[in-house]
Amino acid sequence: MAPASEFHAPRLPAVPADDDLTGLVWDKAATAPDAPMLSRKLDGRWVDVTAAQFRDEVIGVAKGLIAAGLAPGDRVGIMSHTRYEWTVVDFAIWAAGCVSVPVYETSSAEQVEWILADSRAVGIVVETADHAALVKEAEELPALQHVWRIEDGALDALTRDGAHLPGSVVEERRAGLGTASLATLIYTSGTTGRPKGCKLSHGNFLAEVRGALAGVPEVFGKPDAASLLFLPLAHVLARAFQLICIGGDIKLAHSADVKNLLPDLASYKPTFLLAVPRVFEKVYNGAEQKADASGKGKVFRAASATAVAYSKALDSGKPPLQLRLKHAVFDTLVYGKLRAALGGRVTYAICGGAPLGERLGHFFRGLGLVVLEGYGLTESTAAVCVNTPSKLRMGTVGPPLPGNAVRIEPDGEILVRGGVVFGGYAGNADGDAMTDDGWFRTGDLGELDAEGFLRVTGRKKEMIVTAGGKNVSPATLEDRLRAAALVSQCMVVGDKRAYIAALVTLDAEALVPWLAARGKPSMTVAEAAHDPDVRAEVQNAVDAANTAVSRAESIRRFAILDCDFTVEGGQLTPSLKVKRTVVTGEFAKEIEELYAPEAARG
Repeated sequence: MAPASEFHAPRLPAVPADDDLTGLVWDKAATAPDAPMLSRKLDGRWVDVTAAQFRDEVIGVAKGLIAAGLAPGDRVGIMSHTRYEWTVVDFAIWAAGCVSVPVYETSSAEQVEWILADSRAVGIVVETADHAALVKEAEELPALQHVWRIEDGALDALTRDGAHLPGSVVEERRAGLGTASLATLIYTSGTTGRPKGCKLSHGNFLAEVRGALAGVPEVFGKPDAASLLFLPLAHVLARAFQLICIGGDIKLAHSADVKNLLPDLASYKPTFLLAVPRVFEKVYNGAEQKADASGKGKVFRAASATAVAYSKALDSGKPPLQLRLKHAVFDTLVYGKLRAALGGRVTYAICGGAPLGERLGHFFRGLGLVVLEGYGLTESTAAVCVNTPSKLRMGTVGPPLPGNAVRIEPDGEILVRGGVVFGGYAGNADGDAMTDDGWFRTGDLGELDAEGFLRVTGRKKEMIVTAGGKNVSPATLEDRLRAAALVSQCMVVGDKRAYIAALVTLDAEALVPWLAARGKPSMTVAEAAHDPDVRAEVQNAVDAANTAVSRAESIRRFAILDCDFTVEGGQLTPSLKVKRTVVTGEFAKEIEELYAPEAARG
């Protein structure tokens, strides 16, 4: 069948105009006050928080914000790791009739100043003394009047400060909200210039919640559904996911420190997770290296190949008996242990942010964890499309969720439409983001098949055109390279050049066991960048990535850098996207060396 240029998912009933996000909590507290809504870790154990308890805590903080003088529509920042208090503050800001402005906890003083100044925030809730110090460094914040610190007991203090106010003040503020009310300003990561504040309404988030609950009932509708959130809540994906859980009778907990993630998974035992591809790459590479270190590398690789074959066989029907028997053996030896490390109950994971890769998707499905890739942007309130257990196609990001539509323009650009599409950028910096008939131009490139499954192929502004006129999408190569155990980050170059090349950085954590497994002495990343065995391993990864493209698009040369790309260093956005302009400027010498005459001959 010919690929479709446009696909519309079934429509959903309109969200009532007077609905708002606080209703997700208030409605549950009214109908099932004793039902667990969240869990928080206190004194080393998970303690359930009922719907009524959570609502009352939100009311207490909201009254404190009102007592501090916050007016309806005022902007309030939140700068914290992912934790229970983040959620309380977010809902309290809404209950006070205000607008929340998330700030990544990894942000620099300059970034904090820009976001708070551009949003005209009158207050900010920070987590730590270091966060408060960053806010204090900002010089041009005439609107900012309040800085509350979570670790200094800010939520208890706000609750005390507002205790004299009647609960009716909160109800009055809530009564002024509706689907058209602004809920949040989320600042995009900013790979090219200043971040722009995306205006997302209560209606945008409610459309996202309804679409997800209606479109993925197998995951969100399980009676015992529980999830552990560890991605940054400053990102729209984690924020929307949290609201879906709260709106869908899914008990939610938070893990603030990735160092504690495995113990938290083991003790909380979620049924599904939200993650980004890098998490799955780390799980796979870590398991492979652990197997190598214990002399069981061949067993792991055989188990991996079996898992992939088993998953692929599921696509075409029932796996043959011999494959089922091999799979059962490896389930005892390998797969069961990996599932146990994730808590033992996880059967699904929602994945977004970047392509996962078909092989890794098949591997995890083969071991019993189905990774459901999705697609969306801040401007679309997170997911527009997602694979579901009943509508799953590896290598795609699935069909549109109910209420959404996707169109592919003649030049390949992906356009989206639906209740999830934002209301524009702060400061009217919209440009040509919207078409005349209401479609949002994503800037991404992709393909739609006749059944509505979307495949993302690259980023329009990142397309490389070689000197020979070949159009190359760097994402295809970069996604595959980053999946290699030793590779941390990479950036493909070659615009107006004779051939494609790449800058590669090494994963310092993965390097240690890799060297030990091969009997090599320990070395720094800078030293490893010049080691012939390390270079050969990276060459293998490059060769594997090149199999996905034509000869004209393949990486001919690469340079291993003696440092990594980081958020702190300014080469990555908080959502771990490479800032190409920054990297191109910082490593101009290394890029030029890749195209020196002697390099070309090599």
